Amino acid sequence: MRKLSLLLALLITTITAFAQDVRPVKNVIVMIPDGTSVGVYSAARWYKFYNKMGDRLHIDPHFTGTVTTHSSNAPIGDSAPTGSTYATGVLQKTSNVAIYPEADSDNDIYPVDASRTYQPAATILEASRILQNKAVGLVVTCEFPHATPADFASHYHSRSAYKFIAPQMAYQNMDVMFGGGNGILTDDIKQHFKSNGTTLIQDDRNALLNYNGNGKVWALFGDRALPYDIDRNPDKVPSISQMTEKALEILSENKNGFFLMIEGSQVDWAAHANDPIGIITEYLAFDEAVGKVMDFAEKDGNTAVIIMSDHGNSGFTIGSKDCPGYDKLTIHQLFEAVSNYKLSANGIEAILVNTQPENIKSEFKKYTGIDITDEELQSLLSSKNYKEGDYTKVGTSNNLAHNIVNILNSRTCFGYTTGGHTGEEALLASYHPQDDILRGNVRNTDVNKYLQQVSGLEVSLQELSDNIFAKHGDVFAGEQYTINKKDPDFPVLTVKKGRNTLEIKAFSSVAKLNGKPFDIGSVVVYMDKNDTFYLPKKLVEKL
Repeated sequence: MRKLSLLLALLITTITAFAQDVRPVKNVIVMIPDGTSVGVYSAARWYKFYNKMGDRLHIDPHFTGTVTTHSSNAPIGDSAPTGSTYATGVLQKTSNVAIYPEADSDNDIYPVDASRTYQPAATILEASRILQNKAVGLVVTCEFPHATPADFASHYHSRSAYKFIAPQMAYQNMDVMFGGGNGILTDDIKQHFKSNGTTLIQDDRNALLNYNGNGKVWALFGDRALPYDIDRNPDKVPSISQMTEKALEILSENKNGFFLMIEGSQVDWAAHANDPIGIITEYLAFDEAVGKVMDFAEKDGNTAVIIMSDHGNSGFTIGSKDCPGYDKLTIHQLFEAVSNYKLSANGIEAILVNTQPENIKSEFKKYTGIDITDEELQSLLSSKNYKEGDYTKVGTSNNLAHNIVNILNSRTCFGYTTGGHTGEEALLASYHPQDDILRGNVRNTDVNKYLQQVSGLEVSLQELSDNIFAKHGDVFAGEQYTINKKDPDFPVLTVKKGRNTLEIKAFSSVAKLNGKPFDIGSVVVYMDKNDTFYLPKKLVEKL
């Protein structure tokens, strides 16, 4: 009975969200400020006002509702499943990247089809490229195989498996991929770029911003993620706004249109760390990109934009239990201290680890305006050589950045409930040239339904999934095949019929027929959980 009621509620929500037809447009842009809670918008807006940068955000005129975002079996979502749901329409479990999840009958919020477990779920990016021949791209500030970008361009049961996610993203043959992650590139990926004519730009801001070619282009900065915007050297590393402008310029050359996902990746990271200036400035950098996108959409007249976070993070608020008299606190009391912070906690950490103890007080004041106490100095010295490797635990472990954050927050009136994700609704902003937008409260699955409609897809993502991600045993039923696991990470499916031999490598979009390479058209995914290759049904025709 409970499941029936939940299904009825979902049906009513869907009907409400799509009470009118959605007219398809040529270009679709999704923007995700990862981990941005409602309080972040408020703090960013007041920060701008206090620092005489204006009193509005670029996103402000476009708010239209909220999104209830969650995993398949939990109300509080992780970036991998929540972003995947935006991309695929399929609710997923923590750590899942664009697949159909395992059923968890006692906890699934809505019924899960256990017969599809581990099947890759086709994404809106894949559908735009494969079904509509549109240009596709991603712009992020994290390393390129991180959860949210991976959600749109790869498939696996574990978000941390960069070894399997990164090659899929390369073999998606995207027109644009801007972000971080040079240290993740492999020789195989670089060779594929040479084979398919992808230009690879590494740590060269000017080369990216001056790029005027007409081919596919990847531009990566740093070994992993880009620095926080407040810590960024603007002469060496582009802003998310600059990367967005270049992506729009390149993608809009395609006569069929484009799909672009832009993520302000590290609002989430700063929130995990409870870093106030990191949270505010990371969001403001993203908001500048929002301004560029909205300018483009309004001038273009054939572009839809949808903006929403994938989940909340940290319970960030203006006001805390440590600041009594909340209604009498002046704007100076609330925003003067944070406005003096010239670097994020990570940026300060990078300086202090190379600073002699006797100089730490003066260096700290240089970048924060704070005269630290002897006790605070000792807290920094006690953690000087310890750096937390997991960004999700910076706010909760005794690392240097955490102790810096404690000092920064002791001078502000911002509050936090956690160093992790939170379950509140995400703010929703929308733009459509004919105002066919999402309104009110919608679910994350509704966002994907809208993306399919506004993209004008004539084949559903589920149907596309069944066409390009069929089990190898079904595709080659009755044929002679083997799985070669000489390289256990990248097994090869070999199918023989008569004189023909078909070799299909895992996590690639290039196969070989009688030794001759050919493009499959979509990535082949191998799931170790069930020893299964998921690949296009049409491959059997090659034999």
